[in-house]
Amino acid sequence: MKKKTVALFMTVVMTAAMISGCGSTAASEGTSASAEETPEAETEAAEATEENTATEENAEGGASYKVGIVQFVDDASLNQIESAIEAELDAKAAELGVTFNYSDYTYNGQADSTTLNQIATELIASEVDIIVPIATPAAMIMQNATADNQIPVVFSAVSDPVGAGLVASLDAPGSNITGTSDALNTDAVMDLMFAANPDIKKVGLLYNKSEDASKAPIEAAKAYCEAKGVEVIEKTGTTNDEIALAADALIAAGAEAVFTPTDNTVMTAELAIYEKFIDAGIPHYAGADSFALNGAFLGFGVNYVDLGTATADMVADILVNGADPASTPVVTLDNGIATVNTDTAEAIGLDYSMFESMCAEVKETVTAEEFE
Repeated sequence: MKKKTVALFMTVVMTAAMISGCGSTAASEGTSASAEETPEAETEAAEATEENTATEENAEGGASYKVGIVQFVDDASLNQIESAIEAELDAKAAELGVTFNYSDYTYNGQADSTTLNQIATELIASEVDIIVPIATPAAMIMQNATADNQIPVVFSAVSDPVGAGLVASLDAPGSNITGTSDALNTDAVMDLMFAANPDIKKVGLLYNKSEDASKAPIEAAKAYCEAKGVEVIEKTGTTNDEIALAADALIAAGAEAVFTPTDNTVMTAELAIYEKFIDAGIPHYAGADSFALNGAFLGFGVNYVDLGTATADMVADILVNGADPASTPVVTLDNGIATVNTDTAEAIGLDYSMFESMCAEVKETVTAEEFE
């Protein structure tokens, strides 16, 4: 799997510019390329033309498509989705007799909007046939970048596509963009929290308030707790260090359980904070299985391999079959899978046997950085 960052691209561009500037002096001294070198240049140009032609058709003469994949940030959830997208694109390519070239157009935005905008510019310049942003912030930037050129966009792992302004409706997106949603059933997560401990009086909410994916679930969690007469303690952060401080603040404030939605900022910080909650005896409930993999007590939601696979299927349908993104409904997978970290459950002494009757499935995991 090949991931790019535009930092390298920009460095190359700047270096080329510096060399070009120095070369002007060299040219005046007779050290620049002469007319006698033209045949070599023509050969290189011919080879480049042949290479470009080769990208248009695969070995069997089938069509070839450039697929840009843009991951918002490097974390277990999004890595899992990206791997599933690539695996399914390979499978679909073999099935349909086409080529999906994604390896040359796969980028990681490192949770930086400037980087993501540069990636968008690079993908458009590369004339990709479709862009696949993973997570809401990446999807929003790719949507803006393709407003004029109308390059199809198929997003993955966007929790609230309508609320984020990406689509007009789930059934009829209405423009050049559609995709898959990992919408979270917040009430179901809270039900599990109070089933494990009915006597909770204080619930902590840990999230990045600037992430659109977190807004609706946090409001739902507040409403749930208010209906139960349970106090809510909110702590937020936009960086790993701020999330760590927010976790400390929740512990100090006496939170008895903590909820986090499908928040990428907290996800990237989970390995740094899960032991804080374990030491305090506080279960952390979150909106994706990868949180549990990284140490949280429980992750709840969709199967991200299935989500990535569905995303790739939509890409193939649009590119090969000519499906129109504007009328292609957003795919929302049924959630209801609870992933419990058995290491953490044992450390805090929390029984979760009652979850079996409350979920479509209960999976168990142990603390690690990535899924096997």
